[in-house]
Amino acid sequence: MTLNRRTFVHGLTATVGALSLTTLARAADSIKIGFVSPQTGPLAPFGEADKWVIDQMKTAFKEGLTIGGKKYEVQIVLKDSQSNPNRAGEVANDLILKEKVALMLTAGTPETANPVSDVCELNEVPCISSVVPWQPWFFGRKGDPAKGFGYTYHVFWGLEDVIANYTNGWKGVATNKKVGGLFPNDGDGNAWGDKELGFPKPLASMGYTLTDPGRFQNGTQDFSAQIAAFKKDGVEIVTGVVIPPDAKTFLTQAKQQGFKPKVITLGKALLFPGAIEALGDLGDGLTTEVWWSPSHPFTSSLTKQSAKALADAYEAGTKKQWTQPIGFAHALFEIAADTLKRSKGTGAKDVRDALAASNLNTVVGPVKFGGQGPFKNVSKTPLVLGQWGKGTKYKAELTIVDNQAASSIPVGGKLRLL
Repeated sequence: MTLNRRTFVHGLTATVGALSLTTLARAADSIKIGFVSPQTGPLAPFGEADKWVIDQMKTAFKEGLTIGGKKYEVQIVLKDSQSNPNRAGEVANDLILKEKVALMLTAGTPETANPVSDVCELNEVPCISSVVPWQPWFFGRKGDPAKGFGYTYHVFWGLEDVIANYTNGWKGVATNKKVGGLFPNDGDGNAWGDKELGFPKPLASMGYTLTDPGRFQNGTQDFSAQIAAFKKDGVEIVTGVVIPPDAKTFLTQAKQQGFKPKVITLGKALLFPGAIEALGDLGDGLTTEVWWSPSHPFTSSLTKQSAKALADAYEAGTKKQWTQPIGFAHALFEIAADTLKRSKGTGAKDVRDALAASNLNTVVGPVKFGGQGPFKNVSKTPLVLGQWGKGTKYKAELTIVDNQAASSIPVGGKLRLL
C-alpha cells in the first residue's frame, strides 16, 4: 500500500510544519470545527448526508459549548475533498491555517480521510476520522504500531470484520468456494487485496480459492479480462471494493458476457440506495457490509435519537432513503462535542488529551480509544452483512442477513443466492 500522502503534505508549504494550532490566535467567543468529506466526484455518495447532519448539529449546538469553564459559540466549516486526495489535503490545510479550526472531522474512504489526517498530524491539530477500515487508514499512513499517532484518531471497523461478515454469509449458502476478487489500485483496493493484511490469507485458511486478476484503475470501462479470468476458474462468488460506477460497469458486462456468479458481495459500491437503484434488476440480491442502519440498537449521546429515529428524521427532512454514512457523520459530532466539553481548554494539546480519553456510547455504538481497537488511535465499531432486495417503501431496501459478528444487531432475513 503506497499512499504518498506525506510527500504531498510536506510539499504544501514550508511554513506549515512550524505552525501549531496553539500559536494561532482564535476569536475568544467562538470555536470552529472543520469537516472534510467528498461532496462531489465519484465518492460523493459517502458525503451525501453531511449537509443534513450539519444542519442538525447547528440546532444541537445553538446554545454553544462550555469548554474549560467558558462558553463558546460553535461554528462548523464543511469543505469538499472533490473525491481527490490532493484536494482533501489542500482544504484541510486551509481549515487549519485560514479558518483556525480547533478540531477536524473527516470521513469517506482513504482518498479523503488519509490526507486530511496527515495534514492534521503534521500541524498538531486534533482530528477524528471515520468510514475507512482501520488498516488502510493506519498502515496506509505508514503508522507505527509501537507509537501510533499523536493527534489523529479513527472510529470504524477493520478488514478482519468485513472478511468475517462476508465469509459468515457465504458459509450459509451452497457454492464451490471459488472467489473472484475486484481490488482497484487505490487505498481500499490495495489494502483489501494485500496478501498479509487483506482477503487472500484468511480466505485460503477457510478453504476458499481466490482469483485475483490484479489491480485496475478506478473508472475502468472494460472488465472483460476480469470476467474471463473468473469464468475460466469457475468462480461462483465475486467480492471486492469498488466505486459505484465501476460496479455498474462490471455487473452490466458480466451479464452481457454470460458470467453468472451465485453470490456478489462488494464493499463501497453497494452501500448506497441510489447506486442500487441505478443498477435496476442487476441490484436485486447483491450483498454488502452494513456499518449502520435504522435497526442498530444504539442512541445518540447528543440528540438522544435512536438509530431508527435518526434515519426517519433524515428521510422526512430530505425526502430521500436513509444511507449508511448518516450514522457516522452524526457520531463524529457526538465525539467532537463530548471531547470539547471534557477538554480543559481550546488549545490543541488539551483537545487532543480529551479526545484520547473518549469513552462514549454513540449512535454507531460505543467509542473508546486505547482498549477497543488494535492501537491507541483506533476504536472499532460493529459490522453485519446486508442484502438488497425489492422494497415495500422504496424500490430497493437493505436487509441484515447475518449478524454472527455483532449479535446485538438484529437480522431481518436470510442470505439468498442470486
